[in-house]
Amino acid sequence: MVLARPRRIARKAEAYLKSTGIADLSYWGPEVEFFVFDSIRFDQNQYSGYYFIDSEEGIWNSGQQNGKPNLGHRPRWKEGYFPTGPSDTLQDLRSEMVLAMKAAGVQVEVHHHEVATAGQCEIDMRYSPLVKMADNVMMYKYIVKNVAHAHGRTATFMPKPLFGDNGSGMHVHQSLWKDGLNLMADDEGYGGISQLGMYYIGGLLAHAPALLGLVAPASIRITGWCQGMRPGEPCLFVPQPIGGRPHPHGVQESQGQAAGVPLP
Repeated sequence: MVLARPRRIARKAEAYLKSTGIADLSYWGPEVEFFVFDSIRFDQNQYSGYYFIDSEEGIWNSGQQNGKPNLGHRPRWKEGYFPTGPSDTLQDLRSEMVLAMKAAGVQVEVHHHEVATAGQCEIDMRYSPLVKMADNVMMYKYIVKNVAHAHGRTATFMPKPLFGDNGSGMHVHQSLWKDGLNLMADDEGYGGISQLGMYYIGGLLAHAPALLGLVAPASIRITGWCQGMRPGEPCLFVPQPIGGRPHPHGVQESQGQAAGVPLP
């Protein structure tokens, strides 16, 4: 079991990369998405099976009273990217999550509401080397779930909790570096990507079927594409710098999920 632990494999991968001489460092920047719900009920037994999800922010509550005035301001299906308050009801909750992450040593760059209604969120961490980022993702998930729970809510990284609206993925920015230089970037290359970056993209595409078993372990991540998760989105693309600012990343992979729980 020790030999197969993901953290040990990641450390060996970092060492192998350095031994090849191709690069001495890789940076990883996952964009972890999740939902924050007010209630989740489910059961499966000998004679029935069901689940019920509810969120005060969910568009389906537009006609509800629940013993108090209904103030509206709810993101409609696929229109949650990204509103300000009062439609975004989770600004303060995410801010508290960010402060807890910073206190735990996790660098955070930005947070915002995501596309789906009913409390879909994203908090983006600053890119880090592979093992460090894997550790940060584990702390990220622990903090998100516990801060939500402390406020009487429940957070989930399930890829597709709502039918017909966007699911939660995990875009992952990736780049190779050597002697402080980004090997994936080339101002003269197509899309600003170097020849090495092109080969890197080719490798990811060639091994995509096998990678899905690792980066998208929940089958609903795959089947969710045909149910309104993010139709038409490519599995790989090259982010472009904004305002002339050199982009620290090279390639962004969009087929991952944060639902998998690696061994400690």
